[in-house]
This record gives sequence, C-alpha cells and structure tokens, in this order.
Amino acid sequence: MIRIATNIRALLTFALAPIVAAGYTSLRAASDSIATHPTAESAYKVVSVSEVNWEQLNPARGDKSPQAGTLWGDRNGTVPTGFLAKFVDGFSSPPHIHNATYRAVVISGLIHNDDPDAADMWMPSGSFWTQPKGEVHITAAKGDVNVALVEIDRGPYLVLPPEEAFDSGERPINVDASNVVWADPPGMPTSANGPKLAYLWGNPQGVQSNGTCVKLPAGFTGKIHSSGSTFRAVVIKGQFKYLGANVKTLEPGSYFSSEGEWVHQISSNAGAESIIYVRTEGKYELTSSQE
Repeated sequence: MIRIATNIRALLTFALAPIVAAGYTSLRAASDSIATHPTAESAYKVVSVSEVNWEQLNPARGDKSPQAGTLWGDRNGTVPTGFLAKFVDGFSSPPHIHNATYRAVVISGLIHNDDPDAADMWMPSGSFWTQPKGEVHITAAKGDVNVALVEIDRGPYLVLPPEEAFDSGERPINVDASNVVWADPPGMPTSANGPKLAYLWGNPQGVQSNGTCVKLPAGFTGKIHSSGSTFRAVVIKGQFKYLGANVKTLEPGSYFSSEGEWVHQISSNAGAESIIYVRTEGKYELTSSQE
C-alpha cells in the first residue's frame, strides 16, 4: 500500500499535478465572457442524497452487506459507474478482491482500506484512495454515518474471494484529507480565501476522463461551465444550493451532472467551506459572481 504521508514520490506526484494540468480548469472573474445558454442537445440532472435508492452492495453477505446507492451508470453493467457505499459503525469486510479497479472519496465517517495485515489508517471526509483489481484487501469503517463515493470505469463490479487474486500491475494509493494538495487555478494569483483545486487522477488535457476536487470558500456563489461530453459532481463536504428555476439544497452525497455544454449555477453555505468531487470527460470552468 502506498501511503502519501511516507511516500515522497507519491506526494510529489500530487504536488506537481497542478503544473501538469495547466490550462485544464480555470477560474475566471464574472466579467469574462462565458456561454450561458446550453445547446438544445444538453441534459442535466440534480439528485439530493435523500432521493438516492439504497440496496445491498454485496447481496451474498445478507444483512452484513454494506448499502449502495447508484448515482450514475450500472454496477452490473459495463459502463462507467458511480455509487455511494454506506457502512455501519464497526463494519469490517473479510479479505476479498474486485474484478474492477475502483477509486473512492470519503464523504463521512472514517474508512480504512488496505492489505489485511496493514496497520489501521482511518481516512476522514475528503480523503481519496484507489483499489486495483485483483489485489486482496479489507475495508472497515467507524462512525455514526460512514459513506464513500465509489466509481469504476467499467463494470460489472464484483466481490470475489482472495483465492482468485491476481496482479494487474496497478498499485493502491491512500491519500488522507490532510495530504491532499490544493492549488490556485492556473493563471490566477495566489489567494488564501479563494477557490482551490486538487488534481486526483487522469490526464486533465483534452477530452480524457479525469477527476478533481473543488474547494469553495464559505458563501461562494458562481457558475460551473462544463464544455465536455459529460460532467458529474458529488458533494463531499458542506452544503450547496443548486440555483435556477427550482432551487435545491444539496447535502453531502448529493449529485449533479450534465451532458454536453451546460452551465450549473451553485451557491455554498455561508457558514463553512464546501468540497465537491468532479469527474469529467473534458474541461470545465468555474466563475465567481462575487468579483
């Protein structure tokens, strides 16, 4: 298991990501020109966490199974999929493998995901980890409410016994929230109180799939303009209001998305900063209404 706190190479990878990603995502003042009328072919969705349908993540474990709430895609299909995984306090899985590599972000509670013999590394909200297919591991949780966002590029998502383990060539990474590297958007002056970006995975150039976290200061109001083929965002921390014809409050675990060019109008709670996880096939821009 690669641990960011002790692995200098992994830490440097995250620190250099904003440099590699120059030109990918930018924050521009509201005075800059930006399209506000999406194309007719575009589609968008807003789902609050209270509207998520839950089912057993691993039906073979019966009542001991974690709960899963699909946000996009199909865990049993072959398409990219994102779902919420919910664990009871004290949950600990037996050693197992998955047939598909997954990425995950902790939304609430504390999650441990590692080799069966590894020391506990409890990751809080905002932490990020990857689990390669074929590698034996366990997952554990503690806290009143333990939820993580899990995403795969291609399913189905299966839980298999450790006897079927194999080496995919990939290696797992655990990034505690305190070790996530936040940077000012490219081309913007350093600002202690402005929005920040964290580049987590993928190539942020062009139209390739990639994942980032966006941290917004308390009271932020603005727009996210997506120009890629798909845009998917999950609230990790704080509270959002999705603005428009029908204002909708989005608690952690809520989700909004679009296909094609679209402008999402958002506002974060005045009491605390907010974090969203964004997966795109393309680029997006964030503009502030307060400048």
